[in-house]
Amino acid sequence: MADQMQWANALSTRPSLEAAITDAVQQTTSSLTAPADLGLVFISSAFASEYSRLLPLLAEKLSVPVMIGCSGGGVIGTTSDGQAQEIEAEAALSLTLAHLPGVNLRIFHILADELPDLDSSPDAWVNLIGVEPSAKPQFILLSSSFSSGINELLQGLDFAYPGSVIVGGQASGGGMGGRQALFCNDRLYREGTVGLALTGNIVLETIVAQGCRPIGNPMQVTKAERNIILELDEKVPLVVLRDLINSLSDQERTLAQHSLFVGVAMDEFKMSLQQGDFLIRSILGVDPTGGAIAIGDRVRPGQRLQFHLRDAEASAEDLELLLERYHNQEQPSSSAIAALMFACVGRGEGLYGKPNFDSSLFRRYFQNIPIGGFFCGGEIGPVGGNTFLHGYTSVFGICRQSEF
Repeated sequence: MADQMQWANALSTRPSLEAAITDAVQQTTSSLTAPADLGLVFISSAFASEYSRLLPLLAEKLSVPVMIGCSGGGVIGTTSDGQAQEIEAEAALSLTLAHLPGVNLRIFHILADELPDLDSSPDAWVNLIGVEPSAKPQFILLSSSFSSGINELLQGLDFAYPGSVIVGGQASGGGMGGRQALFCNDRLYREGTVGLALTGNIVLETIVAQGCRPIGNPMQVTKAERNIILELDEKVPLVVLRDLINSLSDQERTLAQHSLFVGVAMDEFKMSLQQGDFLIRSILGVDPTGGAIAIGDRVRPGQRLQFHLRDAEASAEDLELLLERYHNQEQPSSSAIAALMFACVGRGEGLYGKPNFDSSLFRRYFQNIPIGGFFCGGEIGPVGGNTFLHGYTSVFGICRQSEF
């Protein structure tokens, strides 16, 4: 029988870092029957003063050729009885180990000032990463929250590696000004992006749950400048928005006061737009005199957009809809071997009022596979064929072997 891919994850909530590492290493290594080629480690910000001790302590217990990871406002992992668990705001460590036969791993750390200009040729990005586009790499990226150049890096990778899947998240430090940590083999970094390019016998598929539901109808941007919408369907945007809010139920109207977003359609040619076809962006402000609306992304005439609401119910419905859609596709979820989960620190118990909501819902569709991840300051995943940095989102990366 051919050598099979194996993944294992362990979550430890031991309050001492030494004990947490011993616990996680013992659980993961005992689950594998072959040596690990890759390690992914996520450490909660409750251990912030001990970030520099993590890799040396891990190296005492474990020898893995490639290791990446970062700090998070919380961590996500698999308990010893196989349940997915999200640990927020307390000491925890999530360790994933993978035996990856037939998979090549390329690890990198990139600072913002090392990025090529966005008008550079694809070759500049290929030289930076060191992997040929023909190898169709799948990427896992972990970036620092500040000045990491992550948006430019995502654009560059999309440009140079069309069709490659990119997932990940921004390290979060817990609280304002919390220090982030990025881990790359035996090095601790405070800024930039650490990344992993996987090629060969591996497929990475994604579910990107932005947690919103559409209201009203899609409209076309008829006049815009940078991130400012000046006309919607040739009307004043603020007037359009006020009419829409007046048509809502009392409950929706209340929600719209603090949880109103705009969804920009990502496929210009798709006639019938549905949930998941939009890139959700914040409304930054309105001009009460001219009626323009500013949003958290560039917008251009001809694009279609639709207003959205976000709350716990909408988030749950959105994730369930996407899980069901994935489950009904040709690729059965039973062929999934492992999953990575990158969830916004604004989700979790604070949004749902109960713990483990997203991971438990995911678990209903994907039983008995290890899940590892963390709570991010921003989540990385594709929408409509391009990769974006999101907020309030849960991104799942689902790992399978290639079907040769």
